[in-house]
Amino acid sequence: MAKKLTKSKNKVFLGVCGGIADYLGVDPTMIRLITVVLLAFTGFFPITIIYLVAAAIMPDYNHREGHHDHDPLEGEFTEKK
Repeated sequence: MAKKLTKSKNKVFLGVCGGIADYLGVDPTMIRLITVVLLAFTGFFPITIIYLVAAAIMPDYNHREGHHDHDPLEGEFTEKK
């Protein structure tokens, strides 16, 4: 099954950086730090526009489409279906 670029359910602001990190298989904090550094060095508007466009066109996270992330509310003592 092919990976899809979607917004992350692990989001700070709109889920774009988390979604990119999930797609690339890296730590979301690293992507967020890179985004902040790019924001500081390129100016406010270019990165902000790119981020908002990405947030508008990226589909929302949908657990039923084959994502196998662990649910943080699901622990070893929860009842299995």
